[in-house]
Amino acid sequence: MVLNSKTKQVVHHRLTFVGVIVTLGIVFGDIGTSPLYVMKAIVKAGTTINADYITGAVSCIIWTLTLQTTLKYVLIALRADNKGEGGILALYALIRRHSPRWFYLLAIIGASMLVADGVITPSITVLSAIEGLKAYEPKTPIVPICLCIITVLFFIQQFGTNTIGKFFGPLMFVWFAMMGVLGLMHIADFMPILKAFNPFYAIRLVTHDPEWFLILGAVFLCTTGAEALYSDLGHCGEKNIRVSWAFVKSMLILNYLGQGAWVVKHANSLTREINPFYAIMPNGFLFFGIVMATIAAIIASQALISGSFTIFGEAMNLKFWPRQKIKYTTDVRGQLYIPFVNTAIYLLCILVILFFKNSENMEAAYGLAITVTMLMTTLLLLAYLRQHRVSLFVTLPFGLFFIGLESIFLIANMFKFVHGGWVTMLMAGGMFVIMYVWYNANMIRNQQVKKCDIRDSYNVISDIKHDTTIAKFATNIVYLSKFSGIFDVEQKVLYSIIHKHPMRADHYILLHIEYQDEPSTLEYEFATLIPGTLYRINLKLGFRIQPLVNLYFRQVIEQLVANKEFELDSCHPSLRKHDIPGNFIFVIINRIYMALNHFSAKERLVMGLYSIISHLKQSMSRALGLDTSNVFIENVPLVVKPHRQRVIKRIDSNKDNEPSMP
Repeated sequence: MVLNSKTKQVVHHRLTFVGVIVTLGIVFGDIGTSPLYVMKAIVKAGTTINADYITGAVSCIIWTLTLQTTLKYVLIALRADNKGEGGILALYALIRRHSPRWFYLLAIIGASMLVADGVITPSITVLSAIEGLKAYEPKTPIVPICLCIITVLFFIQQFGTNTIGKFFGPLMFVWFAMMGVLGLMHIADFMPILKAFNPFYAIRLVTHDPEWFLILGAVFLCTTGAEALYSDLGHCGEKNIRVSWAFVKSMLILNYLGQGAWVVKHANSLTREINPFYAIMPNGFLFFGIVMATIAAIIASQALISGSFTIFGEAMNLKFWPRQKIKYTTDVRGQLYIPFVNTAIYLLCILVILFFKNSENMEAAYGLAITVTMLMTTLLLLAYLRQHRVSLFVTLPFGLFFIGLESIFLIANMFKFVHGGWVTMLMAGGMFVIMYVWYNANMIRNQQVKKCDIRDSYNVISDIKHDTTIAKFATNIVYLSKFSGIFDVEQKVLYSIIHKHPMRADHYILLHIEYQDEPSTLEYEFATLIPGTLYRINLKLGFRIQPLVNLYFRQVIEQLVANKEFELDSCHPSLRKHDIPGNFIFVIINRIYMALNHFSAKERLVMGLYSIISHLKQSMSRALGLDTSNVFIENVPLVVKPHRQRVIKRIDSNKDNEPSMP
C-alpha cells in the first residue's frame, strides 16, 4: 500500500525556459565562479609567462571542461540517476544491491572528500570576490568583510532560501552573460589565443613544461563544480542541465579566452596582486563587476551549503552518519536544514579563512579532495554501466580514459598537499573515520541480533493479553523491530513481552522501518498475525525522506481503521463510552555495548570509537519523530556470541571446611 499518494513524488523535469534559468542559479554556482581565481592561479604556476604558455593553459581549460565536465558528467553521469536523483551517494544506493560490499568505501571516501572541498568553496569564492575591492583601496579589510558575509550566509540557512532562490537564476544569467561579454571584448588583444581550441597546444604544454603538475593543479580548478552539477540532478532535471550547460560553457570559455589574451598582452607588467578577472573590466564597470562577483560567490556558497545538507541527509538514511535533527524549511522535497551540519561547516569556513587569509594561499588547498571524489564516482559509474549490461567495448575505454585522466589530475594536485591541501584532507579524513566507524559498528550490532519466529509465541502472547492478573501496560504497544520478515522478530522483543516484565496490552504491533534505495519512496505493508491481537507494519522510506514515524504511523492507523482492519477503542470502559481512542506506547529496545563482550581487536576499536561518536546522534525517539511522552526505552546489553566459550567450574568448598575426625 502507498501511504500517501501526494507524497509519492515522481520526478518530471520538463525542458522549459524557466527551468533553464532556474538551473543556472542552482547547479552552476561553483563552476561558474571559477574564473575568479583560475587564471590568477595559472599565472602564479608559470615560470615564464608568454604566448605559448597561456595558449596552452587556456587549451587545457577548454578541453578539461569538454572532457571532464561535458563528456563525463553532462553526457554520461546524468544518465545514472536514481529515480531522478544524482550524486555519489544516490549512485551508490542505485548499485549497492548488486555490488561487492566493499563498494561502500568508495561512496564514503567520495562523500567525505566532496564535503571537505565544499568547506573551501564558500571561503575561496567570497574571498576572491571581495579582493576586487583592493583596486579601489589596497588596505581594504578583506578578511573581516568576508567573515561578516559568511556569518550572515550561514545564519539565514535556518529560515530557508526558497524566496531568495527565485532570484538566483536571473542573477546568474546576468553573471554568465557579463563574463562572456567581458571576455569577448579582450580576445582581440591577442587573436592567436583562439588556437587554444586545438588540443595540440594543451598536450604540448603538459609534455614539455617541467612544471606540468603545477599547471594542471591550477587548471583543474576550472572543473571543481562538475561533481556538484551531478549532485543537483534531482533539483533541475537532466534536460535543463544539459541545455543550460551549453550556455554556461560558452560564456566560461569566452571569459577564459579574454583573460588569456589580456595576460599575453600585458605579460611584461604582471604582478602577483593583479587578478586578470578584474583587470579585463573597464574602470567604470569595476564596482558593478565586484558586486556581481560577490552575489555569484554567495549563490555558489548557498548551493554548496544546501548540497551539504542533502549529502548528510542521504548519509544518515544509508547508515553512514549518526542521525541528527533535520528541519524542513519548505514543503519542497530536498530543501532541508540540519543545524549541526550548518554550525560545523560555518566554524570550519571561519577557521579556513583565518588560516589562509587570502584566496592565493587558499588555491593551494583547493581541488585536491575533489579529484578523489571524481575518481570514486568514475569507479561507481563503471559498476553502474556493467550492471546495465553496457558493452565492454564502451565501459573499458570509458574506465581507462577517465581513471587515467583523473589519476593525472590527482598526481598534479598532490603537490598541493604540503602547501595547504592537508587541510581539506584532514577534514575529509575526519568525516571518513566517522562514516566508516558508524557503518561498520551498525553492521556489528546487527550481527548480534538473534532472530526468532513469532509464530512459536502466538499462544503465550494471546494468553498474556487475557490474563487479568497482569497489570495492563497500554491499549496498544508498538515495538520497533529490525526485521522486515512478516514472522521475524528479535529475541529481545519477545523477552520484553513475555519474560522481563510481562507487557499486557490489547494490541501488539511490530513496526519495521526500511530505508529504500529509491529516493522518494513512502509506502507501507500491513499484515494481521493474530486477529485482534498482533499485527505487523513495514514502513518503507526513500533515502531522502525524513523519517517522521509518528506522523506516518498515524496515517497508517487511520487508513486501517477506515478499512475496518484495526480498532482504536480504548480498553477502559469510561473512555470507550466517550469515544476516546486507546493510547499507543512505542517501545524501543536500546542495546548497550559492554566492554566485557568478546570482540576482535578491530571490532573493539570500531565499537570503542562508536561509543564516542554516538554522542553526536540524536536520541532514537527524536530521530524517528516520535512523541517522547509515548516512548518507553528498554536498555539491554549488546550480547554477542563469544569467540571462545568458557564454562565456569564449580568447586565443593565443604570438603575443606569439614572438621577432621578425632
